[in-house]
Amino acid sequence: MTQIELDTLNSLPAAEFVAALGNVFEHAPWIAEAVAPRRPFATIKVLFATMREVVASAGEEQRMALIKGHPDLADRTQRAAGLTADSTAEQGSVGLDGLTEAEYDAFTRVNTSYRQKFGFPYIVCVRRHTKDSILRDFERRLPNDRAAEIAGSIDEICRIAALRLDQLVAGPGRLAVTGRLSTHVLDTHGGAPAEGIAIELRELCALGPPRLIARARTNADGRTDQPLIHARPLPIGRYELTFHTGAYFAGRGVAQNDPPFLDDIPIRFAIDAPEGHFHVPLLVTPWSYSTYRGS
Repeated sequence: MTQIELDTLNSLPAAEFVAALGNVFEHAPWIAEAVAPRRPFATIKVLFATMREVVASAGEEQRMALIKGHPDLADRTQRAAGLTADSTAEQGSVGLDGLTEAEYDAFTRVNTSYRQKFGFPYIVCVRRHTKDSILRDFERRLPNDRAAEIAGSIDEICRIAALRLDQLVAGPGRLAVTGRLSTHVLDTHGGAPAEGIAIELRELCALGPPRLIARARTNADGRTDQPLIHARPLPIGRYELTFHTGAYFAGRGVAQNDPPFLDDIPIRFAIDAPEGHFHVPLLVTPWSYSTYRGS
């Protein structure tokens, strides 16, 4: 996606400004129309805060239309009819376009239960979640009353909009909407960073197979050239990092059992803070390893 400079947005004619930001809030160009006369904005944070003020001051009918403008999650009928490009990308990012039958049935069940109780779609910022955590969030929110869910839905809509704005606009005062997952490997047998270890990151799914998120190889510093997840929120959920250490030690001529005592080392951990930094290192010899949450 090509970003628009904030200075450019500030100088656009009102109609072009609205066209550029019209779907930051799904199917709600009236929000961009309301903030256009308040330009110029010094920072992206100020722009977004102004958009949130417009939402907060909107009437009940407008706010309900904003909620109902969002699609159900993992709904095949709506997907066939056509989602917005933003919604398609967001649902695809968490794997909602490739559910197992068991996952699809679970989403259908909770979507139906939620709509029957509240009369509007369940809304969550999917980029901050995994499939499992979305289903848990469904169950957590179903006992709420309607007023609480209206307020919660507006909060989630604002999270979605903040991420869309962050992707769309470049300039000072960026929004704090991304996190970072990193790792490094220390060969404590050789007393040096472990270079050339193949690594895989998978999301663990209760109702389906693990989902491959990233592959990487450690560099001369024992780190990956890029964080395993970066420039986006860290989806809440359970993960497995696999380090292929047997091949690494064999390549260095280190004597090992046949087969190696430690070959592929899986480390399972959970993420609960989408905008946080999680560092999961590995300290390893051919016969032992340890890990911790670093910084």
